[in-house]
Amino acid sequence: MTGALGEFLGTMILILLGDGVVAGVLLKRSKGENAGWLAITAGWAFAVVFGVFTAMAFGAPGHLNPAVTAGAIAIGAVRVNEAMVHIGAQFAGAFAGAILVWLHYLPHWAETAEPDFKLGIFCTIPAIRRPLANFVCEVIGTFVLVFVGSALVRVVPTGGLAPYLVGILVWSIGLSLGGTTGYAINPARDLGPRIAHFLLPIPGKRDSDWGYSWVPVLGPLVGGMIAARAFVLLSDLTH
Repeated sequence: MTGALGEFLGTMILILLGDGVVAGVLLKRSKGENAGWLAITAGWAFAVVFGVFTAMAFGAPGHLNPAVTAGAIAIGAVRVNEAMVHIGAQFAGAFAGAILVWLHYLPHWAETAEPDFKLGIFCTIPAIRRPLANFVCEVIGTFVLVFVGSALVRVVPTGGLAPYLVGILVWSIGLSLGGTTGYAINPARDLGPRIAHFLLPIPGKRDSDWGYSWVPVLGPLVGGMIAARAFVLLSDLTH
């Protein structure tokens, strides 16, 4: 279906570069080791920009995120069957991107002792584990992503500056709101790589923390749908 390949490839690039920067910061004997949170948030921002452009080059909308696609469903901006195909492609692309990160850093896994670092490269781990509070953080972060992203798309021509500005938006969310949960703000970004972590032969890995996995899936979906509906309702009031 139109756009599925683009969503797959764009999300794969998103995860390859996004999880890739986390791996570069956390894995032992990487030249980027200990570069810190600023490097991680910047790397994820750039990953979004280039993932969106990749997706759009192959005829996709460049959502790269089931929460964004769910928001489009909530306001009737996309057909449900088409949206489901795109969401499936996003999850598959995230899984593929995570495998590429594992392959790229192959010699470094055995050099790294910390199991939490290895898990944190693939998926989010909250700074303070309070699932309901963590859920609220993911709702708020994704609300900002979809609400402000909707404003950007309305004001800025699609395919021009919009992908760059969305990348800056993700950078802002990471710097301002990401310190609590690691700002998944994207179910595919978290669940696809979490499944990869579970399946891949990573030396010294821990469990994949399935007890927490619902938070970065449901939180973004709820936040994305609320934001999309709120943007439309508030726009109707001002036009």
